[in-house]
Amino acid sequence: MKEIGRYFIFLGSLFINRESFKTQYKLIIEECILIGIDSIFLFVLVSTFIGAVTTVQTAYNLVAPYIPNYVISQVVREMTVLELAPTIMAIIYAGKVGSSMAGNLGTMRITEQIDALEVMGINSINYLVLPKIIASIMMYPLLVVVSGTCSLVGGYLVGVLTGIITPTEYIYGIRYLFNEFTITFALIKSFAFAFLVASISSFKGYYTQGGALEVGISSTKAVTTSVIAILIADYLLAQLLLA
Repeated sequence: MKEIGRYFIFLGSLFINRESFKTQYKLIIEECILIGIDSIFLFVLVSTFIGAVTTVQTAYNLVAPYIPNYVISQVVREMTVLELAPTIMAIIYAGKVGSSMAGNLGTMRITEQIDALEVMGINSINYLVLPKIIASIMMYPLLVVVSGTCSLVGGYLVGVLTGIITPTEYIYGIRYLFNEFTITFALIKSFAFAFLVASISSFKGYYTQGGALEVGISSTKAVTTSVIAILIADYLLAQLLLA
């Protein structure tokens, strides 16, 4: 409970003694490049293979002759939109981006760079952490959209090239009984996960104590705590919005 209270106090300090818009804008753009642009390749690679594997495994399990082939792409669509793109990729996002945020802030803490900012009268939480959170909220939903698209394309390529499903059947299954709210639900989850990963990772890194060893421990704790928060938030959002 003490750690949770400290976390909320940390969030409240984000908006105290704020920097100018020009300064924040520059920092946010830099973080967007680090968070979004540098993560695109990993997201495209992982999501494409996830879509391909999901297609193959779904086709393997549809053994009943009376089940039409378009059900394969329908299953791929639902799994991609509801869980694979927003949730599974959020865990990868926590491992790549979250650990980087925690390690960066942890290194600044043990080298007394954060203390130097405080001596200069700068709110280090607002200056260092707020741009990371805003950039994460801006970029991760875009990465989720890219991930979902690549997953569906990966499933299409593997299904067509291996003869599992025809192009017409795959496209028909993607469109069949499509519920537009699932896209909204996935985006809502992506915003929530982006905030959780950025804020928790920054919190763990910001309060690092010790030396280089503790920076690694903080990064590990940041990823572990972020993954737990993602799973809990995933269940709560599903219960609230889909139940």
